[in-house]
Amino acid sequence: MDTALTRSQFVRWRTAIFAIFLASGLSISTWAARVPDIKLALDIDKAQVGMLLLGAGIASIIGISTSPAVMARTGARLGMLVSMFTFAAGVALIGIGANVAGSFPLVLIGLALFGLGNGCVDVMMNVEATSIERHSGKTILPLFHALFSFGTVIGAGLGALAALLHVNVFAHTLVIAVLIAVIAVISIINVPASESALDPVGGADKTPWRERMHIALSAWREPRTYALGVVMLGMAFAEGGANDWLALGVAEDHEGGTALGAAALAAFSVAMTAVRIFGGPLVDRFGRVAVLRVLAVAGASGILLFILAPNMPLVFAGAILWGVGASLGFPLGMSAAADDPAKAAARVSAAATIGYVAFLGGPPVLGFISEHIGLLNTLFILVALVVASGLFSSAARPLREEEKTPAAAAR
Repeated sequence: MDTALTRSQFVRWRTAIFAIFLASGLSISTWAARVPDIKLALDIDKAQVGMLLLGAGIASIIGISTSPAVMARTGARLGMLVSMFTFAAGVALIGIGANVAGSFPLVLIGLALFGLGNGCVDVMMNVEATSIERHSGKTILPLFHALFSFGTVIGAGLGALAALLHVNVFAHTLVIAVLIAVIAVISIINVPASESALDPVGGADKTPWRERMHIALSAWREPRTYALGVVMLGMAFAEGGANDWLALGVAEDHEGGTALGAAALAAFSVAMTAVRIFGGPLVDRFGRVAVLRVLAVAGASGILLFILAPNMPLVFAGAILWGVGASLGFPLGMSAAADDPAKAAARVSAAATIGYVAFLGGPPVLGFISEHIGLLNTLFILVALVVASGLFSSAARPLREEEKTPAAAAR
């Protein structure tokens, strides 16, 4: 059983996981903000930048896919610590490769470590966040994802400031890498060992690694996992597609120019973050299923409006509705996956894997299709996926007590 926590221990645990979410977002936007400077430092073309992005994406998917095995071996606490050190080292190596060694392969290796570590920690920090949500008895997982968004905003702001002040990539990434390592150590100290996160708790009844591995993979045999996967896949596609293609759609297809493209993406991001901050009480009041259905309608309507809008104000209105619709599908899918404490880690890991693979792999697929039918026409695919997410939202219904697995049976 998980050890009972005092109020102080719970607050420190929650704050630690908030910090880990923020650090993950910080690392991602640190790299993204310095891409132009890295391109100049290495004297590479867009195709080579694409290779770097592909390397980071593949490594992230590997990290996400292997995280259940890592958790089964080490537990979430040690797994998060090692993963954060891994992506911190990757961030530092990116800077070394760009400015010290001037080496494309070294930057690619750094991005591989960055992607691998972030992929692993993404799943584990969500397992921890769902455990915290169960302890609190309130819907707070969207707030963790809002902290991730804040991390990306902070990282982008620091990146812009570093570029403005002509701080080279090496100095910038080294500072961020050290900061992430410090956050990792301080945070993990305040994360309690928990059987629901597959942490080895100790004692005579300590669960052997093979049995923990069996628990970690058990969710892939359950139909509910795939139904929740559809909910999360549709919303992850919508979020990832906006991040990569919304600005371009405004700038080129709606002929608004790059400044309006960036502004529309900012409007999308602000809308999504705001709902993540304030959406928890709405979920507690109206329930997951009702909220997911309303958001699916908002998201599908927003994307349609964005595609078909005849003028720029309606394009922005579509982007805002798109952000509102995409805001809670992923975190609420995580919450639903964690309803059964005995299998929370396994089910959250499986659901997160489906969602993150869609988030990372979906936008490149959209880009490939858009070369043949145009970007705005390609976005109709997102409409269909968001509608599917809404249709499968009943899978997020909270489990009744009799549907939950006794802890002993989970082994």
